[in-house]
Amino acid sequence: MTSAAIGAPAMRGALKSRRSMGGWVWALPPVAGLALVFLYPLFLVVQQSFRPDSGGTSVQPYRDVFASEAFREALGTTVWLAAGSTAGCLVLGFALALVIAFVPFPGGKAVAKFIDVFLSFPSFLITLALLFVYGQVGMANGLWTDVTGAATGPFQFLSTPWGVLLAEITYFTPFVMRPLLAAFSQIDTAQLEVASSLGARPWRIVRQIVLPEALPALAAGGSLVLVMCLNEFGIVLFTGAKGVTTLPMLVYGKAILESDYPGACVVAVVNVLISVGLYGVYRAVSRRAGA
Repeated sequence: MTSAAIGAPAMRGALKSRRSMGGWVWALPPVAGLALVFLYPLFLVVQQSFRPDSGGTSVQPYRDVFASEAFREALGTTVWLAAGSTAGCLVLGFALALVIAFVPFPGGKAVAKFIDVFLSFPSFLITLALLFVYGQVGMANGLWTDVTGAATGPFQFLSTPWGVLLAEITYFTPFVMRPLLAAFSQIDTAQLEVASSLGARPWRIVRQIVLPEALPALAAGGSLVLVMCLNEFGIVLFTGAKGVTTLPMLVYGKAILESDYPGACVVAVVNVLISVGLYGVYRAVSRRAGA
């Protein structure tokens, strides 16, 4: 064996090692920027959660927060609002996506395009729109008082947990529809035509053909909506719902209204841990749906 043949593997290894080092050099600036902008502030929040106002380092802020009734109520409210909103988004999103994908009507493509635009809207904008229509001094109550002469209108639900639930379902439903429409576009319409020609009713076609194809997209969209609902702040704030305190609202109240920064950081850490765990579930479901 010649010396050139012996030296070739060593040369290839050296080139591969050099390319690997070059990759690390290029990756270092964005990683450092990410650490400075995101990880360092997050580290400060975690650090502050272990520093009570009395000084030193202690888990006492965690004991105080976990023992408080306000935290337990906020956690329960956050979970049931997120679960209820996700369920509503799944049902409504599936029904609307079915109509857009399989029921021909004028402007169907424009509606599908509008969904993409809707995803860019801030959540408080949808809440403001609902307030203009159903708020205490909104259009619906104004019309009612003008017609009946009553002092107040009957639509007072926006200031209740049900108003928050309606606003979240309204805003987050397109986040379920988008992956569903993508999944429906992959369904072979010949299957639907054959099933219909054999006498299958529309509900049976949906249940046996469409729904199995839509399950991965439903799971991915539902997981994403659940994570976003757990962290939603603008909708709860702008509805002004009385007695509705979620974990993000509790962080705001402790930090801004009570100046209890260790307690606010504890709640923030809990919220982050729940969100990261659910985001991991969402990523796993999304990979499975892509496969």
